[in-house]
Amino acid sequence: MPASPSTARAINDRLALRLLQQEGPLTAGQLKTLTGLSRPSVADLVERLQESGLVRVVGEAGEQRRGPNARLYGIVADRAHLAALDVRTRGLTVVVADLLGTTLAEATLPIGGDTGTEPAVEQAAALLENTAREAGATRLHSVGIGAPGLIEPVTGELRDSTALPAWHRGLVAALQQRLPGTVLVENETNLAAVAEQRLGAARDLDDFVLLWLGQGVGAAVVLGGALRRGASGGAGEIGFLPVPGTGGLPSATGCEAGFHALAAAAAVRELAVRHGIGGEAEEAVRAAAGECPGGRGDAFLDALAGRLAVGAAAVAAVLDPGCVVLGGEVGYAGGAALAARVEARLAVLSPLRTAIRPTALGGEAVLRGALLAVRDAAQADVFAPAL
Repeated sequence: MPASPSTARAINDRLALRLLQQEGPLTAGQLKTLTGLSRPSVADLVERLQESGLVRVVGEAGEQRRGPNARLYGIVADRAHLAALDVRTRGLTVVVADLLGTTLAEATLPIGGDTGTEPAVEQAAALLENTAREAGATRLHSVGIGAPGLIEPVTGELRDSTALPAWHRGLVAALQQRLPGTVLVENETNLAAVAEQRLGAARDLDDFVLLWLGQGVGAAVVLGGALRRGASGGAGEIGFLPVPGTGGLPSATGCEAGFHALAAAAAVRELAVRHGIGGEAEEAVRAAAGECPGGRGDAFLDALAGRLAVGAAAVAAVLDPGCVVLGGEVGYAGGAALAARVEARLAVLSPLRTAIRPTALGGEAVLRGALLAVRDAAQADVFAPAL
C-alpha cells in the first residue's frame, strides 16, 4: 500500500535532515540530486524545515552563482546544546557542543582521592555549568556521561561499586536533579567502542571487540553492528576472567586475581620495572614502542603482548569477533608495535584468525563516544516534531 502524503513528507524530511547532517550545507539543487525528489517536492520540504526552525539559509554556493538556486541550507546547530563527560577515577573532562556535535568549549578537572563525595560532586557539576556558560549555552538539552562500572540496562543507572569513587554515582544523581534536560549514562568502554566504530579503527567492521587497557581493564562487544551489553549490562567485564599466571581466581567482589592482575595499569607498570623501564604504565609502553629494535623495550612489549594475547584468545574462543581493538591509554601508547605482537602471539594460541588493531582515538574515545550518543538522542528528539 502506498504511503500517505503525510508519511511521504515525513520520510522526505527525515532524509533531507540526514543528508544535511552528513554532508553539511546543501543547495536545493544538491538536495534534489541526492534525494531523487522533484524540484517542487524539495522546495516544499525546505520550506517546511525552515518553518519548523530546523533549517536555515547559511550562505551561497560559489562566487559565480547568485539568487535562490545558490542558497545553502544547513541545520540550525544552536537549536540545542549538548554536553559530554568522561568521568575517570581521578577527575573528569567536559565538552559542550551544538546539535551537530561541534565542540564549543572544553575543560578538565582533576579530583584528588582525598576529596569528599559532596565537594567532588559540587566541583564536577560546577565545571559543567561553567563550561556551558563559556560555550554560550543557556540551557543544556542533553548530557552524556561515560563512566567506569556497570550500568543497569533497564534503569540506565550506574551501580554502586567499592572499586570506584562514591562521587561518580553522586554526580549522576546530582546532574539528573539539577539539569532540565536528559542525562544519559553509559559504560566508558562501550562508548569508546561506539567512537571507534563510527570514527576510528573499526569503521569498516560490523563485528569486533574493544579491549580497554587503562587503570582497569574491560571490553566492549559489537556484533552485527550493534553494541551488546548482556542480560545484566555486564558483557565485557573481562577483568574478572580467570586466567593462568595470576596465582589465584577472581571472586564476585574483586577481580584482583583475574585478567585484571595481568593487564591493568599497575600490573603493566610492575612488568615494565622488571624489564628496567620506569614511569607510569602508559609512559613505559610508549617508550618501549618507540625504542629501536633489539633493546629492553622489545622484551617488555613481548611479555606484555603475551599477557594480552591470553585475554584476546578467550574473547576469540567465545565470540569469534574477527578483530580486537586495543584501546585505553596503554593500547594507544603501544600503537601498531604492541598490536602486531599481540596478533602474532594470539595466532599461536587460537585457531580462529583474529586481527589486532590499535585504537585510532586514544584517550579521546570515551568523550567522543559520549558526544556521539548524546547527539544522536538529541537529534531524534529535536527533529521528531517536524517528522
